[in-house]
Amino acid sequence: MKLYAAPLNFRAIASEFSVPTDFPPQVLEEATQLTDRFAGQRIDARSIPLVTIDPVGSRDLDQAVHIAERGEGGGGGYTVTYAIADVAAFVEPGGAVKDESLQRGQTIYLPDEPARLHPPSLSEGSASLLPDVDRPAVLWTFELDQEGEVDSAHVERALVRSVARLDYDGVHEDFARGEPHASIRLLPEVGQLRQRSSLRREAINLRLPSVRVVGEGGTFELVIEPRHPVMDYNSEISLLTGMVAGRMMVEAGVGFLRTLGPATGEAEAEFRREASNLGYEVGGNIGEFLAGIDADTPRGMAMMREAQKLLRGAGYVDLSEKEPEVHAGIGGYYSHVTAPLRRLVDRYATEVCLAICAGTEVPEWVREDAPRVMKTMGRTSQLANTVDKACLNLTEATVLEPWVGHNFEGVTLTVNEEDRARIFIADPPVLAPSVGAPGEGTETKFSLVLADATQREVSFAWPAD
Repeated sequence: MKLYAAPLNFRAIASEFSVPTDFPPQVLEEATQLTDRFAGQRIDARSIPLVTIDPVGSRDLDQAVHIAERGEGGGGGYTVTYAIADVAAFVEPGGAVKDESLQRGQTIYLPDEPARLHPPSLSEGSASLLPDVDRPAVLWTFELDQEGEVDSAHVERALVRSVARLDYDGVHEDFARGEPHASIRLLPEVGQLRQRSSLRREAINLRLPSVRVVGEGGTFELVIEPRHPVMDYNSEISLLTGMVAGRMMVEAGVGFLRTLGPATGEAEAEFRREASNLGYEVGGNIGEFLAGIDADTPRGMAMMREAQKLLRGAGYVDLSEKEPEVHAGIGGYYSHVTAPLRRLVDRYATEVCLAICAGTEVPEWVREDAPRVMKTMGRTSQLANTVDKACLNLTEATVLEPWVGHNFEGVTLTVNEEDRARIFIADPPVLAPSVGAPGEGTETKFSLVLADATQREVSFAWPAD
């Protein structure tokens, strides 16, 4: 279905929620002058042919990876080398860039342009793991056994040189042709082993596809972007790193955990009911069920979005202040350490891991800033979720606005006592409220009665006209 709409503009949302899209001149100027504070104190790892894998066009490259089979005497298994942009090497403890990052907390992803955590000269320039240039990095080395479980892990500062900037579409095509880049030839093998490890932990892994607006000349279409398997395999390397970091911190009694309590019985029951109404049978293990869902289909996308209800209440814990808590979605302890160009806490958590591995004290600036980092991450995580929801609601309302009064095929997910329902429309893929509805699980036509871009609201009604 082609849906006609006015051009989308998300600047008003940035303004409404006070999302900073520009940097003060002094911050921009300082960012251009920053250099590696740890030059000369790094191991030389430039011989490792690391590669980055990111969306097409990305320049804020946080991670680079290389995977190899363990050599003779290694007992089988794999060596995973994972380089993370060393942002702390550039951001001076008393500088303007640091102060600005403590205000921003994280990059807020508006669909037309991100509101960055760091100035572009840093996040897309000197600190980014761009190809064919030497870059300071924090280098994780994991020795995995034949089941993909961790035998040992180490982290240290290094000088690295990425040999290629790959994108998900290209990597997917390379594997389909049987011609993957040598540095990631084993990524599917290791990724699948880590996925099985995730299932053993009964983790809940959300593979959320993106819904984007495609079109020109006034004609727009809501499209589910395909989620290639390589995206999930690559995510497993990041999850592995965060889990190792979390365990390392808990054992040392210092650091910052990302936490999430288990889903309530009510939330789990509602999810199972909605899954049944969409034609799925969940079974005993929700994580295993989600792993088998095709997220590229409209119903699969709806299931992944509804599963977010199971992962509400995420937060951060400073281990110097509170007891450790697990992340229920991961199935263990977890820390954010793999995206320092885009998330403030990663810079601080990484310094803790470096100190633990080196047997040194955690830097004083990390300890001093910790309360503010925790507060900022809590505030901006909520802000990012609010902005994401507002942008999605604006997109749906704008694209659907000219179609008020038309009928759409949908299915009833839930109905409350006031005869108000939550429904799923497959084309375009929309989850929305409905005034009136048949029984849960019923597939029928619903009338679009409201699509207000100003209020960012969409609503349907049943029976359809």
